[in-house]
Amino acid sequence: MAQVLAEHKFPVRSIKLLASKRSAGTKLRVLGEEVVVEEATPASFKGVEIALFSAGSGTSKELAPAAARAGAVVIDNSKAWRMDKDVPLVVPEVNPEDVDWHNGIIANPNCSTIQMVVALNPLHQANPIRRVIVDTYQSVGGTGGKGQAELREQVALLAAGRDGDVKPSVYPHQIAGNLIAEIDEFLEDGSTLEETKMVKETHKIMHAPEIRIVATTVRVPVYSAHSEAVHLDFTRPISAPDARKILVQAPGVVVEDEPHNHRYPTPLAASGRDEVFVGRIRPNEVFDNGLSMWVVADNVRKGAATNAVQIAETLVKRGRL
Repeated sequence: MAQVLAEHKFPVRSIKLLASKRSAGTKLRVLGEEVVVEEATPASFKGVEIALFSAGSGTSKELAPAAARAGAVVIDNSKAWRMDKDVPLVVPEVNPEDVDWHNGIIANPNCSTIQMVVALNPLHQANPIRRVIVDTYQSVGGTGGKGQAELREQVALLAAGRDGDVKPSVYPHQIAGNLIAEIDEFLEDGSTLEETKMVKETHKIMHAPEIRIVATTVRVPVYSAHSEAVHLDFTRPISAPDARKILVQAPGVVVEDEPHNHRYPTPLAASGRDEVFVGRIRPNEVFDNGLSMWVVADNVRKGAATNAVQIAETLVKRGRL
């Protein structure tokens, strides 16, 4: 988040770094100055205008209200506030106007939801979407550094012929050379919480509860960036060329769609980028007015840090601090 603030030249007068007690005292260089990390407490937010939170649901539930009472606008990256009816859930390319009704807290959506709605919304505005089937291919970066470390360790063991030494700890199964159709906890109906997030958050962000959505979310042995196969049913017929024209002009979207030249989005190329990349746009015959596409984005940047900073920029632009 601090890196994106610097890259976007966000007008920061001063910055405060807050973390758990065990990290207090650490010195980090951000925005051209050395800053000492302080312990986050309810009293930490006096004089703070914008508080970017990425510390887990429990911490957010405890400290976000305290920050809001102190006068800050909290932009929270956890799942704590996303479905609260009094808290906006914002993707600036889709629903920037929702920052206008915040009460001190704004939620940052789930990473896989963010990239999907950036691609869906411009199409939905032109031709309302009725149904969505989405299958995700989510990198281990979605689990943080520990997920990436486990994949690296397992790849090294397999390369050395030490298959028997692979002992999963972050994931329930070996991730190297494997796919794991389990992200977050399982619910009673057999779906996962990650899949439910994609459904409910899309409805809230796009203000379109009528869209019928089913998601299957899968962890894949890729270090960074999430990919999604998205299949859509529209109200009226839509051609692939028309969809491309819409997406080429859409904010935050880069169309890479020359399959005969092997040009389509890949997680490796999307890593470190802020845009949502769309390709493989083609008709499908499963739906009456069907269209399929491939959507890729960096889950840590657009899926988290960049979207949070963009929300802060939207607050400033719309005068909602």
